[in-house]
Amino acid sequence: MPLNSVNTNIGARVALQSLNRTTTELEATQKRISTGYRVADAKDDGAAFAVAERVRGDIAATTSANEQLGGAKGLLDVANASLENVSNALSKLKTLTVKLADGTLTDDQRTQYQTAVKEITNNIKAFINDASYNGKNITDGTSTSVDIVTNADGDRYTITGFNGLTSVFDAVSGFNSYTAGSAAAALTATGALNTAIATTLTQLNSFGSYSNYIDSQINYNKAKIDAQEGGLGALVDADLAKESARLQSLQIRQQLGTQALGIANQAPQTLLSLFR
Repeated sequence: MPLNSVNTNIGARVALQSLNRTTTELEATQKRISTGYRVADAKDDGAAFAVAERVRGDIAATTSANEQLGGAKGLLDVANASLENVSNALSKLKTLTVKLADGTLTDDQRTQYQTAVKEITNNIKAFINDASYNGKNITDGTSTSVDIVTNADGDRYTITGFNGLTSVFDAVSGFNSYTAGSAAAALTATGALNTAIATTLTQLNSFGSYSNYIDSQINYNKAKIDAQEGGLGALVDADLAKESARLQSLQIRQQLGTQALGIANQAPQTLLSLFR
């Protein structure tokens, strides 16, 4: 192949190929800088992108599970608040029942205490009926159990409901008509009042255990999400400091390549001097 030819310019061809490679690398670097990702789509690295998409799906699912656990936590917090109020009311009721057990009371005094007892038992019923969260109540017997999704794998945790109306309110609702004898019977270790108090405290313990589990699961899910996001970043995130330095290098190479191509394209012009 003749070195002095206007038909074939080897220097220009080499310079053009080099400039094209530089331009391609420059576009890739600019893409990493603009997106912040080393792997922004499947074209960058199909295998890494597939793994990243799976991890993103797991993160989204775990986040969703935590949102549902937040709802369960709200439900349990309301239930706990309700039973704590019921427990306080039962303590007040016990004080009044002790007074009703006194056989020396006048009829007027007994009527006054019975009126106060009726108010307390009405409050107990209201506390139980009002323990609703997002349309669900786990203290009044309407929800025997609630299943909660705890993680991205769809594992479920069951919260067992409580029928406070039957177990507590029904047991004390007639206290306002108690005589001295029936009030004394209710105060015994196995009497209606102490049984209602024990039942309420036992259920408070159960709901407290459920709450502790939910809190632990939420915290674990958060830690898992942090770890997944860290791994995802290591897999697909771009090193922007490195890419910035590379960008400057490629821009210089592009300028030099453009100049080299210009020089190579001028080479055939020298042949004109041979014909002067």
